[in-house]
Amino acid sequence: MSKKLTLLLVAALSFSALADDKVKAMLKQADAYRLAIDAGRVETEVRSFKAGQLDKTRQYTVYMKPGHRSLVLFRSAAERGQKMLMQNDDFWLMMPSSQRPLRITPMQKLLGEASTGDIATMTWGEDYDGSVIGEESVDGTPCLKLELTGQRKGVSYPRIVLYLAKKGHHPVQAELYVASDKLAKIARFTLGNVDGQRQVTSMTLIDHLQKERSTEIHYLSRSAKSLGDEYFNPAFLVRADVPQ
Repeated sequence: MSKKLTLLLVAALSFSALADDKVKAMLKQADAYRLAIDAGRVETEVRSFKAGQLDKTRQYTVYMKPGHRSLVLFRSAAERGQKMLMQNDDFWLMMPSSQRPLRITPMQKLLGEASTGDIATMTWGEDYDGSVIGEESVDGTPCLKLELTGQRKGVSYPRIVLYLAKKGHHPVQAELYVASDKLAKIARFTLGNVDGQRQVTSMTLIDHLQKERSTEIHYLSRSAKSLGDEYFNPAFLVRADVPQ
């Protein structure tokens, strides 16, 4: 290989690494709008709509810990006592009538189009590799269009086409693809002012196959309240009550 060709190859690889670093930085910025805290508690309400009419509403408390750990407590009367645990790539459901945790998938439905993975703490910056594939306006917002590929088997969607605002890199829209590479849902993000900071206050999931179906996930409050590591162990959690 000639010296000139070697230099060109090194330059190309360096540019590629720089581009990857820039994309990772953008994804971390986008994550910060959705996940303002690394560890803590998020009160969440999920609303399911059919043909534009509210069908059902459910409440969930989500506890987060670093290291891909989430604990979801079901708060509504119809589901009270159920708990869902995410530990890295593994998901378990605990039913109040059972002493054995049940293995589930991140795509298992909670309500409407919302799955367990949709309210667990999946992060784009840590769970996906990405590249910028173009620019496009979404609802009048100039966006960068990114192609994301999942790097863990536990991600809900192996491929995501993500639209980030060119200014500030907040998430605007995401096309969510399942393992068969079929477009399953389109997610749209709404920002609001929370404690003086712009954050995602809700996410709307639109079923791409059943056009009359949509689901809204509202993040009602965020706090630094956390739980001990033992509550993120399925063997302990299945027999323990979680403090309020």
